[in-house]
Amino acid sequence: MATGNHSSPTAPSLTIGPKRRWWLRVVLVLLALSLITLAVFWSSISSYAMTGTSYGARVACSCRYAGGRDLSDCRKDFEPGMELVSLSEDSEAKSVTARFALMFSQTATYKEGWGCVLEPWK
Repeated sequence: MATGNHSSPTAPSLTIGPKRRWWLRVVLVLLALSLITLAVFWSSISSYAMTGTSYGARVACSCRYAGGRDLSDCRKDFEPGMELVSLSEDSEAKSVTARFALMFSQTATYKEGWGCVLEPWK
C-alpha cells in the first residue's frame, strides 16, 4: 500500500486578485459618484430636459407647419446644446414631437389661427 499524499482536486478559487480588486473598487466608486451626482442634480437635469423638449417641439412645429420648411431643415433653428433632442412628426395631426434621451417628450400641434400649441404636460 502506497502512502502518498493524496489531495483532492480543489475547485477554482473565487477570490479576486489584487489587481482586479483595485479595478473593481474604482468602478464601484465611479458608479456611486455618478449616481450621487445624478440624484443631486436630477431636478436641474429634468427641468432643462423638459424646457428643451418644449422649445424644440414648438420651434420645429412652427418651422414645419407655419414656415413650410422640411423637418430636417428645422434643426438649424435650435439653440446650441440641443443635439440630444430628437424630432418626429405626425403629418395627419400636424404635430411635432421632441424627445430627450427617451425620458422626456413634448408635442406641439399646429392649429389654424393659433399657430403651434404645446400639449399640457402629463
